[in-house]
Amino acid sequence: MSTISAVLITLTCILVPVSLITVWVHDIVLDTDRYVETVSPLASNSAIEAAVANRITKAVDVRVDGVQVTSDLAAWLESQGLPPRVGKAVKGLAPQLNDAATQAAHKASTRFVESDRFETVWTDANRAAHTAVVDALTGEGRGAIGVDGGTVTLDVGTAVDTVKQDLVSAGVSPAESIPDVNKQMVLFQSDKLDQIRGAAHALDMLGNWLPVIAVLIGAIGVLLARRRRRALIAVALGAAAASLIIAIGLAIARRFYLDHLPAEVQSPAAAAAIFDTLLRFLKDSVRTAIVLGLVVAIGAYLSGAGRLPRALRGRLERTSDSIAHWADRHGIVTGKVGTWVAAQRRWLVLGVLLLIALWFALWNRPTALTILLLVVILLVLLAVIALLAATGRETQAHHHDPNGRPGSSAV
Repeated sequence: MSTISAVLITLTCILVPVSLITVWVHDIVLDTDRYVETVSPLASNSAIEAAVANRITKAVDVRVDGVQVTSDLAAWLESQGLPPRVGKAVKGLAPQLNDAATQAAHKASTRFVESDRFETVWTDANRAAHTAVVDALTGEGRGAIGVDGGTVTLDVGTAVDTVKQDLVSAGVSPAESIPDVNKQMVLFQSDKLDQIRGAAHALDMLGNWLPVIAVLIGAIGVLLARRRRRALIAVALGAAAASLIIAIGLAIARRFYLDHLPAEVQSPAAAAAIFDTLLRFLKDSVRTAIVLGLVVAIGAYLSGAGRLPRALRGRLERTSDSIAHWADRHGIVTGKVGTWVAAQRRWLVLGVLLLIALWFALWNRPTALTILLLVVILLVLLAVIALLAATGRETQAHHHDPNGRPGSSAV
């Protein structure tokens, strides 16, 4: 493997995981439709529902003046001739009266976040605020999502106003006097936000071009190598290993983030749900890269001249010949189709490989399961080619053996 080839292969292994991150930043974080598609399921997440319900309850903060109400009631009862101990017992109900009002507000908030109305409010708010999410990486903040330093908040004002109206309609009259309070729900906070803004801008500029660049550099590195098959295996395994490091890094980052949540984050469970949802497609891409690298490396190895690959291919050829011989003895032949496949087998295999590669490239958001499905399809197509080629060889053997039975018409 030449020095230039080694450098290009190493660069490819580094660029593969970086390109996965650039695609995620470009297509998920900075694309409104995909961002909304990503965060929409959070509206039905139990942790998010509980966090929003609690935040709305605190924002609504419906309270009656329990002390005043119970004092007035106790004075009236005593004026009616009841013993003082009855008035004292009534005054002791003040905390329970306040709690009852708070529970009513919480029930109304819970009913709202569990309804379809909240899903609509959540989706609309996030769509309208996507520009502010982008601004979180550029240092500004506006709309429903605001950014102040490293803190990102979501304005739940629409939800609070809706719950307030529900309480008034339900007869909780104190809700009419709910003041205009802070209605911000902290989504996450990080003092590193300022530091990644420049990197995010650079990644956005690269966009979807970096994966193409990585593939081209890797292809050039393989072509310049003295042993191309070994170089291809090195590229595939190196890219898979680099992607595995990214996967491990994401797991560590998640644990570190959740273990160091600031006090401003009202719900650790909601923070975890947001973290997992926003990174879901990136994690899928990393797993896909790992599986793809392993599949390519295994395929390149099995196509080589090693003892194990030659033994496996020989076994498959003998199996194909046995099946073709059995089919011929039972009058099942492929005629000219089989002989043509036998003559063009190498080009047919190359065409199938290119077709599967193109199919994978055009697949929208391929996953590890996508790769496994394509591998199964590839193996089936290669098996069909091998069987047709074997029947072609069987037909050719009859033409060269005057004692052999001529093949019948193709089926």
